[in-house]
Amino acid sequence: MTTVLDAAHIDVVRSGRLLLHDVSISVAAGEHWALLGPNGAGKSTLMTILGARGHPTAGTVDVLGSRLGRVDMRALRTHIGHVDPRWRIDIPLTAHQVVLTGLTNTPEPDPRHVYTAAEHRRADELLELLGMSARRESSWPLMSQGERGRTLIARALMPRPALLLLDEPATGLDLAAREKLLSSIDQLRADVPDLASVLVTHHLEDLPASTGHAMLLRDGEVVSAGPVDGALTSETISTCFDHPVAVRRTAGRWSAVAA
Repeated sequence: MTTVLDAAHIDVVRSGRLLLHDVSISVAAGEHWALLGPNGAGKSTLMTILGARGHPTAGTVDVLGSRLGRVDMRALRTHIGHVDPRWRIDIPLTAHQVVLTGLTNTPEPDPRHVYTAAEHRRADELLELLGMSARRESSWPLMSQGERGRTLIARALMPRPALLLLDEPATGLDLAAREKLLSSIDQLRADVPDLASVLVTHHLEDLPASTGHAMLLRDGEVVSAGPVDGALTSETISTCFDHPVAVRRTAGRWSAVAA
């Protein structure tokens, strides 16, 4: 099985502060990882490294077969789909136009890029895959947070990335919108079996049922990592969040209550 991500014993020091220490993770094609931990655990720092937006202070990181420090980071990022629900769009683009910007990784359509009929069709196919066909011409300012989230996932998939990074995609969603989003992510993973993904969240309830692996971070160090059945337990979650909880999994979904 092809290895998409391989970070080995990385440290990250910024402004004299140790943000990550001895963190290792290996993600294969078709694997779907969750990254959880309390505020300040180092999740955002690790996602910056895995997304080829920063270098580790120590250790090695290989992304899509290229080692950070020996590759053009900007070129490498064109093969990584990054979904951030806080992405700013300042002009009233339609959902279809937003998805097209994934080809140029720009906040608005690039006038230097002539979008082909095939690219327009792919944008429509991705909107359909994410359940957004009916909102194709909807203006970004008028979309709900959940609709924006699904549009941004479609945008990230435009360049056919081998790796998808989802940075707290359920942020700000109500219950129904969250469930629609997670169902769309599960369907996406079923339809694109070779796609690898890493999803960051604070909440077990925000994990799609298709999550197969997980890493827990606390104070920049790994609490547990590996297949979900071993990585996400009452003991590991209680240790990670420094609070006693009981973890349950029902119909493929997780929840936690105070123990």
